[in-house]
Amino acid sequence: MPTTPVKSDIEIARAADKKSIWEIGKTLDIPGEALLPFGNDKAKISADFIKELEGRPDGKLILVTAINPTPAGEGKTTTTVGLGDGLNRIGRKAMICLREPSLGPCFGMKGGAAGGGYAQVVPMEDINLHFTGDFHAITSAHNLLSAMIDNHMYWGNELDIDQRRITWRRVMDMNDRALREVVAALGGVANGFPRQGGFDITVASEIMAILCLSNDLKDLQKRLGDIVIGYRRDRTPVTCREIKADGAMTVLLRDAMQPNLVQTLENNPAFIHGGPFANIAHGCNSVVATRTALKLVDYVVTEAGFGADLGAEKFFDIKCRKAGLHPDAAVIVATIRALKMNGAAAREDLATENVAAVTEGCLNLGRHIANVKQFGVPVIVAINHFLTDTEAEIAAVKEFCEEEGTEAVLCRHWAEGSAGVTELAEKVAELADEGHSQFAPLYRDEMGLFQKIETVAKRIYRADEVLADKTIRDQLHQWEEAGYGHLPVCMAKTQYSFSTDPNLRGAPTGHGVPIREVRLAAGAGFVVVICGEIMTMPGLPRHPAAETIGLNEDGEVVGLF
Repeated sequence: MPTTPVKSDIEIARAADKKSIWEIGKTLDIPGEALLPFGNDKAKISADFIKELEGRPDGKLILVTAINPTPAGEGKTTTTVGLGDGLNRIGRKAMICLREPSLGPCFGMKGGAAGGGYAQVVPMEDINLHFTGDFHAITSAHNLLSAMIDNHMYWGNELDIDQRRITWRRVMDMNDRALREVVAALGGVANGFPRQGGFDITVASEIMAILCLSNDLKDLQKRLGDIVIGYRRDRTPVTCREIKADGAMTVLLRDAMQPNLVQTLENNPAFIHGGPFANIAHGCNSVVATRTALKLVDYVVTEAGFGADLGAEKFFDIKCRKAGLHPDAAVIVATIRALKMNGAAAREDLATENVAAVTEGCLNLGRHIANVKQFGVPVIVAINHFLTDTEAEIAAVKEFCEEEGTEAVLCRHWAEGSAGVTELAEKVAELADEGHSQFAPLYRDEMGLFQKIETVAKRIYRADEVLADKTIRDQLHQWEEAGYGHLPVCMAKTQYSFSTDPNLRGAPTGHGVPIREVRLAAGAGFVVVICGEIMTMPGLPRHPAAETIGLNEDGEVVGLF
Protein backbone atom coordinates (compact mmCIF):
# COMPACT_ATOMS: atom_id res chain seq x y z
CA MET A 1 0.00 0.00 0.00
CA PRO A 2 1.62 3.32 -1.02
CA THR A 3 2.41 5.77 1.75
CA THR A 4 1.69 9.48 1.60
CA PRO A 5 4.95 11.38 1.12
CA VAL A 6 5.95 13.53 4.07
CA LYS A 7 6.02 17.21 3.18
CA SER A 8 9.20 19.16 3.87
CA ASP A 9 9.17 22.00 6.38
CA ILE A 10 9.36 24.58 3.61
CA GLU A 11 6.44 22.96 1.73
CA ILE A 12 4.32 23.04 4.88
CA ALA A 13 5.30 26.66 5.58
CA ARG A 14 4.57 27.75 2.01
CA ALA A 15 1.06 26.28 2.21
CA ALA A 16 0.29 28.17 5.43
CA ASP A 17 -2.95 30.16 5.60
CA LYS A 18 -1.36 33.30 7.03
CA LYS A 19 -3.25 36.23 8.47
CA SER A 20 -2.11 39.80 7.90
CA ILE A 21 0.25 41.13 10.52
CA TRP A 22 -2.41 43.70 11.50
CA GLU A 23 -4.79 40.85 12.38
CA ILE A 24 -2.06 39.22 14.48
CA GLY A 25 -1.45 42.55 16.19
CA LYS A 26 -5.15 42.84 17.04
CA THR A 27 -5.01 39.55 18.98
CA LEU A 28 -2.50 41.32 21.27
CA ASP A 29 -4.44 44.62 21.31
CA ILE A 30 -1.60 46.33 19.45
CA PRO A 31 -3.00 49.29 17.49
CA GLY A 32 -2.17 49.45 13.79
CA GLU A 33 -0.09 52.61 14.17
CA ALA A 34 2.23 50.78 16.61
CA LEU A 35 3.14 48.23 13.91
CA LEU A 36 5.97 49.06 11.53
CA PRO A 37 5.27 46.57 8.71
CA PHE A 38 7.74 44.68 6.55
CA GLY A 39 5.33 43.49 3.89
CA ASN A 40 2.04 41.94 4.97
CA ASP A 41 3.25 39.22 7.32
CA LYS A 42 5.88 40.70 9.63
CA ALA A 43 6.30 43.95 11.53
CA LYS A 44 8.30 45.67 14.21
CA ILE A 45 6.65 46.96 17.39
CA SER A 46 7.19 50.66 18.01
CA ALA A 47 9.25 51.74 21.01
CA ASP A 48 6.55 54.25 22.03
CA PHE A 49 3.92 51.49 22.30
CA ILE A 50 6.31 49.32 24.32
CA LYS A 51 6.88 52.18 26.75
CA GLU A 52 3.12 52.52 27.28
CA LEU A 53 2.99 48.93 28.61
CA GLU A 54 5.22 49.56 31.63
CA GLY A 55 2.49 49.61 34.28
CA ARG A 56 0.86 46.33 33.25
CA PRO A 57 1.32 43.13 35.30
CA ASP A 58 3.52 40.36 33.92
CA GLY A 59 2.32 37.02 32.64
CA LYS A 60 3.97 33.68 33.41
CA LEU A 61 7.41 33.00 31.92
CA ILE A 62 8.16 29.48 30.68
CA LEU A 63 11.59 28.40 29.44
CA VAL A 64 12.05 25.61 26.90
CA THR A 65 15.49 23.99 26.98
CA ALA A 66 16.85 20.56 26.04
CA ILE A 67 19.30 17.74 26.57
CA ASN A 68 22.71 17.97 24.88
CA PRO A 69 22.13 18.10 21.12
CA THR A 70 23.08 15.23 18.83
CA PRO A 71 22.85 14.77 15.06
CA ALA A 72 19.62 12.87 15.75
CA GLY A 73 17.86 16.11 16.70
CA GLU A 74 15.90 17.29 19.73
CA GLY A 75 13.46 19.86 18.32
CA LYS A 76 13.67 22.57 20.98
CA THR A 77 12.41 25.38 18.72
CA THR A 78 9.74 23.09 17.27
CA THR A 79 8.57 22.26 20.80
CA THR A 80 8.57 25.94 21.79
CA VAL A 81 6.32 26.75 18.83
CA GLY A 82 4.13 23.72 19.48
CA LEU A 83 3.73 24.55 23.17
CA GLY A 84 2.76 28.13 22.37
CA ASP A 85 0.13 26.88 19.93
CA GLY A 86 -0.99 24.26 22.45
CA LEU A 87 -1.52 26.84 25.20
CA ASN A 88 -3.69 28.90 22.87
CA ARG A 89 -5.60 25.78 21.84
CA ILE A 90 -6.59 25.06 25.45
CA GLY A 91 -7.83 28.63 25.88
CA ARG A 92 -4.80 30.32 27.42
CA LYS A 93 -3.59 33.63 26.01
CA ALA A 94 0.01 32.85 25.07
CA MET A 95 2.79 33.78 22.69
CA ILE A 96 6.33 32.66 21.99
CA CYS A 97 9.65 34.51 21.98
CA LEU A 98 12.41 33.08 19.79
CA ARG A 99 15.82 34.13 18.51
CA GLU A 100 16.44 35.07 14.90
CA PRO A 101 18.32 32.39 12.93
CA SER A 102 21.86 33.13 11.78
CA LEU A 103 22.83 32.72 8.13
CA GLY A 104 25.84 30.71 9.31
CA PRO A 105 23.98 27.54 10.35
CA CYS A 106 21.27 28.06 7.72
CA PHE A 107 23.89 27.62 5.00
CA GLY A 108 26.04 25.33 7.12
CA MET A 109 24.59 22.44 9.14
CA LYS A 110 20.93 23.25 9.83
CA GLY A 111 19.52 24.65 6.61
CA GLY A 112 16.94 26.61 8.65
CA ALA A 113 15.82 27.24 12.22
CA ALA A 114 12.16 28.26 12.36
CA GLY A 115 10.68 25.11 13.89
CA GLY A 116 9.54 22.10 11.90
CA GLY A 117 6.60 20.11 10.61
CA TYR A 118 3.31 21.63 11.78
CA ALA A 119 4.98 23.62 14.57
CA GLN A 120 6.67 26.45 12.69
CA VAL A 121 6.86 30.22 12.56
CA VAL A 122 6.20 31.93 9.23
CA PRO A 123 7.21 33.41 6.81
CA MET A 124 9.83 30.68 7.10
CA GLU A 125 12.07 31.77 4.21
CA ASP A 126 12.22 35.39 5.36
CA ILE A 127 12.89 34.47 9.00
CA ASN A 128 15.75 32.17 7.98
CA LEU A 129 17.32 34.65 5.55
CA HIS A 130 17.53 38.46 5.81
CA PHE A 131 14.28 38.87 7.80
CA THR A 132 13.99 42.54 8.91
CA GLY A 133 17.70 43.29 8.60
CA ASP A 134 18.54 43.17 12.32
CA PHE A 135 21.65 41.04 11.84
CA HIS A 136 22.91 43.32 9.10
CA ALA A 137 22.46 46.33 11.38
CA ILE A 138 24.38 44.58 14.16
CA THR A 139 27.16 43.60 11.75
CA SER A 140 27.38 47.16 10.43
CA ALA A 141 27.46 48.72 13.91
CA HIS A 142 30.15 46.29 15.04
CA ASN A 143 32.35 46.89 12.00
CA LEU A 144 31.84 50.66 12.19
CA LEU A 145 33.57 50.53 15.56
CA SER A 146 36.33 48.39 14.04
CA ALA A 147 36.84 50.94 11.26
CA MET A 148 36.89 53.86 13.70
CA ILE A 149 39.49 52.16 15.90
CA ASP A 150 41.87 51.69 12.97
CA ASN A 151 41.08 55.20 11.73
CA HIS A 152 41.98 56.60 15.16
CA MET A 153 45.32 54.79 14.99
CA TYR A 154 45.94 56.10 11.47
CA TRP A 155 45.36 59.73 12.43
CA GLY A 156 47.83 59.91 15.28
CA ASN A 157 46.49 57.68 18.07
CA GLU A 158 45.64 60.45 20.55
CA LEU A 159 44.39 57.88 23.07
CA ASP A 160 47.80 56.17 23.11
CA ILE A 161 46.23 52.78 22.29
CA ASP A 162 48.68 49.90 22.36
CA GLN A 163 48.32 48.40 18.89
CA ARG A 164 49.26 44.98 20.28
CA ARG A 165 46.42 45.10 22.80
CA ILE A 166 43.44 45.94 20.59
CA THR A 167 40.88 43.28 21.52
CA TRP A 168 38.00 44.32 19.23
CA ARG A 169 37.61 41.97 16.27
CA ARG A 170 35.43 42.19 13.18
CA VAL A 171 32.31 40.11 12.45
CA MET A 172 30.22 38.70 9.62
CA ASP A 173 27.12 36.50 9.69
CA MET A 174 28.58 33.50 7.89
CA ASN A 175 30.68 30.48 8.81
CA ASP A 176 34.15 31.15 7.41
CA ARG A 177 37.10 29.51 9.14
CA ALA A 178 39.58 31.32 6.84
CA LEU A 179 38.80 34.59 8.63
CA ARG A 180 39.44 33.44 12.20
CA GLU A 181 42.90 35.01 12.22
CA VAL A 182 43.88 37.69 9.69
CA VAL A 183 46.42 40.46 9.24
CA ALA A 184 44.82 43.79 8.37
CA ALA A 185 46.14 47.03 6.82
CA LEU A 186 48.80 45.52 4.58
CA GLY A 187 49.92 47.47 1.52
CA GLY A 188 51.92 50.40 2.80
CA VAL A 189 51.51 53.70 4.60
CA ALA A 190 48.25 54.69 2.90
CA ASN A 191 46.45 51.67 4.38
CA GLY A 192 47.36 52.25 8.02
CA PHE A 193 49.36 50.20 10.48
CA PRO A 194 49.44 46.42 9.88
CA ARG A 195 48.19 44.38 12.81
CA GLN A 196 46.85 40.93 13.55
CA GLY A 197 43.08 40.68 13.96
CA GLY A 198 40.27 38.32 13.09
CA PHE A 199 36.57 37.75 12.57
CA ASP A 200 33.88 36.23 14.76
CA ILE A 201 30.41 35.30 13.54
CA THR A 202 27.86 38.09 14.11
CA VAL A 203 25.91 36.09 16.69
CA ALA A 204 29.06 36.07 18.87
CA SER A 205 29.39 39.86 18.64
CA GLU A 206 29.20 41.84 21.86
CA ILE A 207 26.85 44.16 19.94
CA MET A 208 24.43 41.23 19.56
CA ALA A 209 24.56 40.62 23.31
CA ILE A 210 24.13 44.32 24.05
CA LEU A 211 21.09 44.60 21.78
CA CYS A 212 19.54 41.56 23.45
CA LEU A 213 20.19 42.79 27.01
CA SER A 214 19.39 46.51 26.63
CA ASN A 215 16.14 47.95 27.99
CA ASP A 216 15.78 50.83 25.52
CA LEU A 217 17.81 53.09 23.21
CA LYS A 218 19.27 55.10 26.10
CA ASP A 219 20.48 51.93 27.80
CA LEU A 220 21.73 50.66 24.43
CA GLN A 221 23.94 53.71 23.85
CA LYS A 222 25.27 53.58 27.41
CA ARG A 223 26.23 49.92 27.00
CA LEU A 224 27.80 50.56 23.57
CA GLY A 225 29.89 53.32 25.11
CA ASP A 226 31.07 50.95 27.86
CA ILE A 227 32.59 48.46 25.38
CA VAL A 228 36.31 47.97 26.04
CA ILE A 229 38.06 47.87 22.66
CA GLY A 230 41.61 47.44 23.93
CA TYR A 231 44.23 48.89 26.25
CA ARG A 232 46.71 51.76 26.36
CA ARG A 233 50.39 51.28 26.84
CA ASP A 234 49.85 51.82 30.57
CA ARG A 235 47.33 48.88 30.49
CA THR A 236 44.29 51.08 31.21
CA PRO A 237 41.16 50.20 29.17
CA VAL A 238 39.98 52.19 26.15
CA THR A 239 36.23 52.37 25.59
CA CYS A 240 34.01 52.78 22.55
CA ARG A 241 32.85 56.07 24.08
CA GLU A 242 36.41 57.40 23.87
CA ILE A 243 36.55 56.40 20.20
CA LYS A 244 33.31 58.44 19.81
CA ALA A 245 31.54 55.64 17.95
CA ASP A 246 28.65 54.97 20.36
CA GLY A 247 26.29 57.58 18.92
CA ALA A 248 26.60 56.46 15.31
CA MET A 249 26.32 52.81 16.35
CA THR A 250 23.09 53.59 18.19
CA VAL A 251 21.72 55.21 15.05
CA LEU A 252 22.46 52.05 13.06
CA LEU A 253 20.73 49.93 15.72
CA ARG A 254 17.70 52.17 16.33
CA ASP A 255 15.25 50.10 14.28
CA ALA A 256 16.92 46.79 15.13
CA MET A 257 16.09 47.39 18.82
CA GLN A 258 12.36 47.00 18.11
CA PRO A 259 11.01 43.41 18.40
CA ASN A 260 9.75 41.58 15.29
CA LEU A 261 6.19 40.25 15.28
CA VAL A 262 5.31 37.24 13.12
CA GLN A 263 2.94 34.26 13.50
CA THR A 264 2.91 30.50 13.85
CA LEU A 265 1.27 28.19 11.34
CA GLU A 266 -1.81 28.35 13.57
CA ASN A 267 -1.85 32.17 13.43
CA ASN A 268 -0.68 32.68 16.99
CA PRO A 269 1.65 35.62 17.71
CA ALA A 270 5.41 35.23 17.97
CA PHE A 271 8.24 37.65 18.71
CA ILE A 272 11.52 36.78 17.00
CA HIS A 273 14.26 39.15 18.04
CA GLY A 274 18.02 38.89 18.51
CA GLY A 275 20.03 35.75 18.01
CA PRO A 276 23.14 35.05 20.10
CA PHE A 277 24.38 31.44 19.95
CA ALA A 278 24.38 29.64 23.29
CA ASN A 279 27.70 27.82 22.86
CA ILE A 280 29.75 31.01 22.27
CA ALA A 281 27.36 33.71 23.52
CA HIS A 282 24.44 33.94 25.97
CA GLY A 283 21.87 32.20 23.75
CA CYS A 284 18.61 34.06 24.48
CA ASN A 285 16.23 36.33 22.58
CA SER A 286 16.06 40.01 23.54
CA VAL A 287 15.01 41.30 26.94
CA VAL A 288 12.81 43.89 25.18
CA ALA A 289 10.87 41.18 23.34
CA THR A 290 10.44 39.00 26.43
CA ARG A 291 9.36 41.87 28.67
CA THR A 292 6.95 43.20 26.04
CA ALA A 293 5.41 39.75 25.59
CA LEU A 294 4.96 39.39 29.36
CA LYS A 295 2.85 42.57 29.32
CA LEU A 296 0.70 41.41 26.39
CA VAL A 297 -0.26 37.82 27.28
CA ASP A 298 -0.74 35.51 30.24
CA TYR A 299 1.92 32.94 29.24
CA VAL A 300 5.20 33.59 27.44
CA VAL A 301 7.12 30.59 26.09
CA THR A 302 10.75 31.28 25.24
CA GLU A 303 13.74 29.10 24.41
CA ALA A 304 17.43 29.17 25.19
CA GLY A 305 19.93 27.65 22.79
CA PHE A 306 21.40 24.14 22.82
CA GLY A 307 21.30 22.03 26.00
CA ALA A 308 20.38 23.24 29.48
CA ASP A 309 24.06 23.22 30.47
CA LEU A 310 24.55 26.19 28.12
CA GLY A 311 21.33 27.96 27.14
CA ALA A 312 19.35 27.47 30.35
CA GLU A 313 22.32 28.29 32.59
CA LYS A 314 22.90 31.54 30.69
CA PHE A 315 19.18 32.33 30.61
CA PHE A 316 19.10 32.05 34.40
CA ASP A 317 22.51 33.44 35.32
CA ILE A 318 22.78 36.23 32.73
CA LYS A 319 19.43 37.19 31.18
CA CYS A 320 17.18 36.73 34.21
CA ARG A 321 19.79 38.19 36.57
CA LYS A 322 20.30 41.29 34.40
CA ALA A 323 16.64 41.83 33.46
CA GLY A 324 15.05 40.94 36.78
CA LEU A 325 12.99 38.15 35.20
CA HIS A 326 11.44 35.36 37.28
CA PRO A 327 10.81 32.14 35.31
CA ASP A 328 7.80 30.17 36.49
CA ALA A 329 8.49 26.79 34.82
CA ALA A 330 10.93 25.02 32.52
CA VAL A 331 10.49 22.34 29.86
CA ILE A 332 13.37 20.03 28.92
CA VAL A 333 13.02 18.60 25.41
CA ALA A 334 14.35 15.16 24.58
CA THR A 335 13.90 12.68 21.76
CA ILE A 336 14.22 8.93 21.99
CA ARG A 337 16.73 9.10 19.12
CA ALA A 338 18.95 11.63 20.89
CA LEU A 339 18.77 9.70 24.15
CA LYS A 340 19.94 6.59 22.28
CA MET A 341 22.94 8.50 20.93
CA ASN A 342 23.74 9.75 24.42
CA GLY A 343 23.52 6.10 25.41
CA ALA A 344 26.23 5.20 22.86
CA ALA A 345 23.96 3.91 20.08
CA ALA A 346 25.26 4.41 16.53
CA ARG A 347 23.42 6.86 14.31
CA GLU A 348 22.64 4.21 11.70
CA ASP A 349 20.91 2.08 14.40
CA LEU A 350 18.55 4.73 15.76
CA ALA A 351 15.48 3.31 14.02
CA THR A 352 15.93 -0.02 15.85
CA GLU A 353 14.41 -0.45 19.31
CA ASN A 354 17.10 -0.24 21.99
CA VAL A 355 15.68 0.27 25.47
CA ALA A 356 19.09 -0.24 27.07
CA ALA A 357 20.59 2.65 25.08
CA VAL A 358 17.61 4.86 25.94
CA THR A 359 18.01 4.07 29.62
CA GLU A 360 21.74 4.79 29.47
CA GLY A 361 21.09 8.05 27.60
CA CYS A 362 18.60 9.11 30.26
CA LEU A 363 21.58 9.84 32.51
CA ASN A 364 22.15 12.91 30.34
CA LEU A 365 18.50 13.92 30.74
CA GLY A 366 18.66 13.31 34.48
CA ARG A 367 21.59 15.64 34.90
CA HIS A 368 19.78 18.41 33.02
CA ILE A 369 16.72 17.91 35.23
CA ALA A 370 18.86 18.18 38.36
CA ASN A 371 20.65 21.26 37.01
CA VAL A 372 17.45 23.17 36.26
CA LYS A 373 16.12 22.29 39.70
CA GLN A 374 19.26 23.85 41.20
CA PHE A 375 17.87 27.21 40.07
CA GLY A 376 14.62 26.59 41.96
CA VAL A 377 12.50 26.32 38.81
CA PRO A 378 9.85 23.56 38.46
CA VAL A 379 10.57 21.34 35.46
CA ILE A 380 8.75 18.96 33.13
CA VAL A 381 10.10 16.81 30.28
CA ALA A 382 8.70 16.90 26.74
CA ILE A 383 9.38 13.77 24.69
CA ASN A 384 9.41 15.04 21.10
CA HIS A 385 7.89 12.10 19.22
CA PHE A 386 9.41 10.39 16.17
CA LEU A 387 7.63 7.68 14.17
CA THR A 388 10.36 5.16 15.01
CA ASP A 389 9.83 5.50 18.79
CA THR A 390 8.50 2.33 20.43
CA GLU A 391 6.17 2.01 23.40
CA ALA A 392 8.89 0.31 25.44
CA GLU A 393 11.36 3.14 24.79
CA ILE A 394 8.82 5.82 25.69
CA ALA A 395 7.89 3.92 28.85
CA ALA A 396 11.56 3.75 29.85
CA VAL A 397 11.89 7.54 29.65
CA LYS A 398 8.69 8.13 31.60
CA GLU A 399 9.76 5.69 34.29
CA PHE A 400 13.19 7.32 34.57
CA CYS A 401 11.70 10.80 34.91
CA GLU A 402 9.24 9.61 37.55
CA GLU A 403 12.17 8.33 39.57
CA GLU A 404 13.75 11.79 39.21
CA GLY A 405 10.61 13.39 40.60
CA THR A 406 9.63 14.85 37.23
CA GLU A 407 6.87 14.06 34.76
CA ALA A 408 7.53 13.27 31.10
CA VAL A 409 4.88 13.94 28.46
CA LEU A 410 4.80 12.54 24.92
CA CYS A 411 4.31 15.30 22.33
CA ARG A 412 3.30 14.99 18.66
CA HIS A 413 3.31 18.64 17.64
CA TRP A 414 5.63 18.07 14.65
CA ALA A 415 3.02 15.87 12.96
CA GLU A 416 -0.20 17.20 14.51
CA GLY A 417 0.45 20.81 15.50
CA SER A 418 -1.26 22.04 18.67
CA ALA A 419 -3.56 18.99 18.77
CA GLY A 420 -0.51 16.86 19.53
CA VAL A 421 0.72 18.91 22.47
CA THR A 422 -2.39 19.74 24.52
CA GLU A 423 -1.39 17.43 27.39
CA LEU A 424 1.95 19.20 27.75
CA ALA A 425 0.22 22.60 27.51
CA GLU A 426 -2.21 21.70 30.31
CA LYS A 427 0.56 20.46 32.58
CA VAL A 428 2.90 23.40 31.88
CA ALA A 429 0.13 25.92 32.57
CA GLU A 430 -0.68 24.09 35.81
CA LEU A 431 2.99 24.04 36.80
CA ALA A 432 3.39 27.77 36.13
CA ASP A 433 0.13 28.66 37.89
CA GLU A 434 1.03 26.76 41.06
CA GLY A 435 3.60 29.44 41.86
CA HIS A 436 6.22 27.05 43.24
CA SER A 437 9.16 28.65 41.45
CA GLN A 438 11.86 29.75 43.88
CA PHE A 439 14.18 31.05 41.21
CA ALA A 440 17.66 32.21 42.16
CA PRO A 441 20.86 32.42 40.06
CA LEU A 442 23.57 29.85 40.66
CA TYR A 443 26.10 32.27 42.15
CA ARG A 444 26.22 35.69 43.79
CA ASP A 445 27.47 38.85 42.08
CA GLU A 446 30.06 39.29 44.86
CA MET A 447 31.86 36.03 44.03
CA GLY A 448 35.26 36.32 42.32
CA LEU A 449 35.30 35.71 38.56
CA PHE A 450 37.31 32.49 38.81
CA GLN A 451 35.00 31.26 41.58
CA LYS A 452 32.02 31.85 39.28
CA ILE A 453 33.71 29.84 36.53
CA GLU A 454 34.43 27.02 38.99
CA THR A 455 30.83 27.10 40.24
CA VAL A 456 29.41 26.59 36.75
CA ALA A 457 32.04 23.97 35.86
CA LYS A 458 31.53 21.92 39.00
CA ARG A 459 27.81 22.30 39.64
CA ILE A 460 26.53 22.29 36.03
CA TYR A 461 29.19 20.38 34.07
CA ARG A 462 30.17 18.15 37.05
CA ALA A 463 33.86 18.78 36.33
CA ASP A 464 36.52 18.03 38.92
CA GLU A 465 38.60 21.10 38.16
CA VAL A 466 39.07 24.18 36.01
CA LEU A 467 42.39 24.35 34.18
CA ALA A 468 43.64 27.91 33.67
CA ASP A 469 47.22 29.14 33.39
CA LYS A 470 48.61 32.11 35.32
CA THR A 471 48.02 34.64 32.53
CA ILE A 472 44.28 33.91 32.53
CA ARG A 473 44.02 34.05 36.32
CA ASP A 474 45.99 37.30 36.34
CA GLN A 475 43.71 38.78 33.67
CA LEU A 476 40.62 37.92 35.70
CA HIS A 477 42.22 39.48 38.78
CA GLN A 478 43.03 42.66 36.84
CA TRP A 479 39.42 42.95 35.70
CA GLU A 480 38.27 42.55 39.29
CA GLU A 481 40.58 45.36 40.37
CA ALA A 482 39.23 47.51 37.50
CA GLY A 483 35.66 47.10 38.82
CA TYR A 484 34.38 44.25 36.65
CA GLY A 485 34.39 41.52 39.29
CA HIS A 486 30.62 41.69 39.82
CA LEU A 487 29.90 40.53 36.26
CA PRO A 488 28.49 37.05 35.50
CA VAL A 489 30.45 34.64 33.31
CA CYS A 490 29.41 33.46 29.85
CA MET A 491 30.94 30.05 29.19
CA ALA A 492 31.88 29.37 25.55
CA LYS A 493 31.95 25.58 25.32
CA THR A 494 30.96 22.76 22.98
CA GLN A 495 27.22 22.13 22.99
CA TYR A 496 27.59 18.40 22.46
CA SER A 497 28.82 17.42 25.90
CA PHE A 498 28.84 18.46 29.55
CA SER A 499 32.62 18.36 29.14
CA THR A 500 34.75 20.27 26.64
CA ASP A 501 35.17 17.11 24.55
CA PRO A 502 32.32 16.98 21.98
CA ASN A 503 32.66 13.21 21.71
CA LEU A 504 32.08 12.61 25.44
CA ARG A 505 28.32 12.11 25.52
CA GLY A 506 26.01 11.04 28.31
CA ALA A 507 26.76 12.29 31.82
CA PRO A 508 30.57 12.35 32.17
CA THR A 509 32.32 12.97 35.47
CA GLY A 510 35.96 13.31 36.48
CA HIS A 511 36.82 15.70 33.66
CA GLY A 512 38.58 19.06 33.68
CA VAL A 513 37.49 22.29 31.97
CA PRO A 514 40.47 23.92 30.23
CA ILE A 515 40.17 27.68 29.66
CA ARG A 516 41.86 28.88 26.48
CA GLU A 517 40.99 32.56 26.61
CA VAL A 518 38.87 35.11 28.49
CA ARG A 519 37.26 38.19 26.95
CA LEU A 520 35.73 41.17 28.72
CA ALA A 521 32.31 42.16 27.35
CA ALA A 522 31.90 45.25 29.53
CA GLY A 523 29.03 46.69 27.49
CA ALA A 524 27.03 43.46 27.52
CA GLY A 525 27.90 43.03 31.17
CA PHE A 526 29.65 39.66 31.33
CA VAL A 527 33.02 37.94 30.95
CA VAL A 528 33.30 35.41 28.11
CA VAL A 529 35.23 32.27 29.07
CA ILE A 530 36.41 30.29 26.04
CA CYS A 531 36.86 26.62 26.92
CA GLY A 532 38.49 23.76 25.05
CA GLU A 533 38.50 23.97 21.26
CA ILE A 534 35.30 25.98 20.79
CA MET A 535 35.53 28.58 17.99
CA THR A 536 33.81 31.97 17.90
CA MET A 537 33.92 31.77 14.09
CA PRO A 538 32.55 28.38 12.98
CA GLY A 539 33.55 26.65 9.77
CA LEU A 540 31.34 25.03 7.15
CA PRO A 541 30.94 21.22 7.13
CA ARG A 542 32.24 19.06 4.27
CA HIS A 543 28.84 19.26 2.57
CA PRO A 544 27.17 22.50 3.70
CA ALA A 545 23.42 22.98 3.39
CA ALA A 546 24.19 25.80 0.92
CA GLU A 547 24.95 23.14 -1.72
CA THR A 548 21.26 22.24 -1.97
CA ILE A 549 19.66 25.67 -1.42
CA GLY A 550 18.45 27.56 -4.48
CA LEU A 551 15.46 28.78 -6.47
CA ASN A 552 13.07 26.59 -8.47
CA GLU A 553 11.53 27.47 -11.85
CA ASP A 554 8.83 29.52 -10.09
CA GLY A 555 11.43 31.59 -8.26
CA GLU A 556 10.68 29.93 -4.91
CA VAL A 557 13.36 29.04 -2.37
CA VAL A 558 14.15 25.32 -2.15
CA GLY A 559 16.54 23.49 0.15
CA LEU A 560 15.70 25.26 3.40
CA PHE A 561 14.65 22.33 5.57
